[in-house]
Amino acid sequence: MKKIVIASDSFKGSLSSLQVADAIEEGIYIELPEVQVIKIPVADGGEGTMQTLVDALHGDYVSCRVKDPLMRDITSSYGIVQRKGESTAIIDMASASGITLLSEQERNPLITTTYGTGQLIADAHSRGCRHFIIGIGGSATNDAGKGMLEALGYRFLDADGKRLAPGGESLNKLSFIDVSEADKVRSDSEFTIICDVCNPLFGAQGAAHVFAPQKGASPKDVEILDGGLRKFADCVKSQLGVDMAYIPGSGAAGGLGAAFIAFFNATLKPGIDTILEAQHFEDSISDADLIITGEGKVDEQTLMGKVPQGVLALAQKQNVPVVVLSGAVENRQALTAAGFLSVFCIQSSAIPLCKALEAEVAIENLRQTTSQIVRLLSFCKY
Repeated sequence: MKKIVIASDSFKGSLSSLQVADAIEEGIYIELPEVQVIKIPVADGGEGTMQTLVDALHGDYVSCRVKDPLMRDITSSYGIVQRKGESTAIIDMASASGITLLSEQERNPLITTTYGTGQLIADAHSRGCRHFIIGIGGSATNDAGKGMLEALGYRFLDADGKRLAPGGESLNKLSFIDVSEADKVRSDSEFTIICDVCNPLFGAQGAAHVFAPQKGASPKDVEILDGGLRKFADCVKSQLGVDMAYIPGSGAAGGLGAAFIAFFNATLKPGIDTILEAQHFEDSISDADLIITGEGKVDEQTLMGKVPQGVLALAQKQNVPVVVLSGAVENRQALTAAGFLSVFCIQSSAIPLCKALEAEVAIENLRQTTSQIVRLLSFCKY
């Protein structure tokens, strides 16, 4: 073998995607010290996507003060990369409006807001960014992007012309959306939204019913939030002529997907597809002999838009074999039937999960498993 490409997700709770790639690279060099290794850290749109893309594309990090989901001041960050001579902002909405910013007792989608996400967009726009790639996984909100839009100058008013309170509950009082003072972000910017769910805005499969309970909503709260999303959809349809209620992905991040569709004509794309496209993955694997991918746990869900599946789809176009490494494996038969050459669990012995997640242990397991795989494949090849 002359060229091996590594394109793995992070091992959640243990190693970043770059740490995984470094460990696999070390394992390769144990057996093949002269082989060319290309490391492409990837993610699927969830936590860590921004860092993965910014590092891979040699971008810069920017910090700024924003509001968290409960309107408290925090320091957040995003990335700026140069693409074809233009500045592109890469943002994880979770860094400003994410559920991990709240304690379990603080989670309440009736009042949480995406305002901080809008502040990140405004800051990036002020620095010259006109292209945005935004991951919207991990939200703490169900406000249909109202907070995000308010940070950009939109005003959400009730029947008496008063501004609505933050959060999803207040959308039930929405009567009019004032766009007269809206930031020009809407007119001169292009948005690609990384979104891996296809849920509509409201209804049984909508944002409130499916996701709000995970964010602290009671059954009663869910009905209130769903009503607010319906009111938002009606108002947008009557004012903007945009009916986005049943567009797949409009229910993502508590309706934030709908706001991007309706107000910014955004494109919603699967996370892994966006990441691989941004990194010119198909060009990188054109002459590869092997691709090694992985994630913390692989099972049938892996085949539903996760990193290994996205890597496999592009590899199959060029007939490059793909091997999967993981800390835990379920239903290996389904994974190999999908086209993976082999699927390996890196655990060398039965140890407690807390021990297996230790970085040093995971790195050594990845290194040793990789060396054995490469040793075997090299023997078979020659």
